Amino acid sequence: RRVRGSFYHWNFVLDSFIDIDFNMNIPFMITATASLAEELDKKLLVVLRDGRKLVGTLRCFDQFANVVLENTVERIFVQNEYCELDIGTVIVRGENVTLMGEIDTEKEVEIVSENKWVSVDQLKLVQAHLKEKKKIEEQQKVKRKLLFNRGIIDDLDDLHI
Repeated sequence: RRVRGSFYHWNFVLDSFIDIDFNMNIPFMITATASLAEELDKKLLVVLRDGRKLVGTLRCFDQFANVVLENTVERIFVQNEYCELDIGTVIVRGENVTLMGEIDTEKEVEIVSENKWVSVDQLKLVQAHLKEKKKIEEQQKVKRKLLFNRGIIDDLDDLHI
């Protein structure tokens, strides 16, 4: 029997199962946490609010999208080099998750093979070098602005230091 006059229309089936009549344009919504059930026991990439990237197997979650990842590694990329820090089992608070998705193993192999694996110490040296280089570039930019404001150079791109 059909119930009319309400926003939702249900089609009741006699064999005690409730079936939604999808031809009647019933709004259907699954919450984000309910859709995580499909990802259980799969290898996921989780990007956190602070930019860290965790790769691990989803073991459980709750209504707040807090997740437990097992065999987790933090994957750090700097230019075309990367390293992995073994973290183990980790609980990630749902509000810190920016992005979460299943890893395609074929594409993961491609990405990993395109980049060079280095040790954590080597990667920290590369990060420090890049940070120092960026600091110098910022100082040069400020210097060019000062020279431009004082009329010493006509164009900000004139002075190449």
